[in-house]
Amino acid sequence: MNSNYHPRINQLINKIGVTAASVILMAGCAGIPAPTEQMAVSRAAVSNAASAGGNEFAPLQLKSAMEKMDNAERAMTEENYLQARQLAEQAQADAQLATTTARSVKAQKAASALQEDNRVLRQEIDRNAQ
Repeated sequence: MNSNYHPRINQLINKIGVTAASVILMAGCAGIPAPTEQMAVSRAAVSNAASAGGNEFAPLQLKSAMEKMDNAERAMTEENYLQARQLAEQAQADAQLATTTARSVKAQKAASALQEDNRVLRQEIDRNAQ
């Protein structure tokens, strides 16, 4: 065999490989369904975080969740479903963190208030006992 054929065969094999990879990639992207369920779950999580006091007690986490949700909505409009799903999942995680943080801060404040009430009651009891 002539050695000139080997580079041509290698070029042909490379072209076939690139074409096959491109077809597989396009087929994979075309098959991604719209993440409508994930979007709904994430919207609900953001709403719950706001209701739990996220604006007051976890503003950074809530803001991050809302921004990611907005970006997910934009990706849905552009039919970029993979990005929409990823952003929606991130928004859900941020919203859950905001909810948990807000509830934790509220519980800490309530515990502090109870401790203060107990301290005042002890002082009152001590005064009455004298």
